[in-house]
Amino acid sequence: MSKQTPFGLTVAEKFFGLLAIIVGALLVYFTYTSPPASDGQVANYSFIFIIAGFILVVFGIFLLLAKSESE
Repeated sequence: MSKQTPFGLTVAEKFFGLLAIIVGALLVYFTYTSPPASDGQVANYSFIFIIAGFILVVFGIFLLLAKSESE
């Protein structure tokens, strides 16, 4: 017996994947293009936010490509 995945679950998964890609891309873009702080201490740790943005983008791509399964 095969059960089909509810349509709402599939739509929600794709929506949150797209949302994660958009938020991750914006995080990377604005972190990369913003001017460094005058004291330079914050600019030293900006790579953390760029990495977090890339992780969000990869997670979003995974959600878009993954296939939902129900029990």
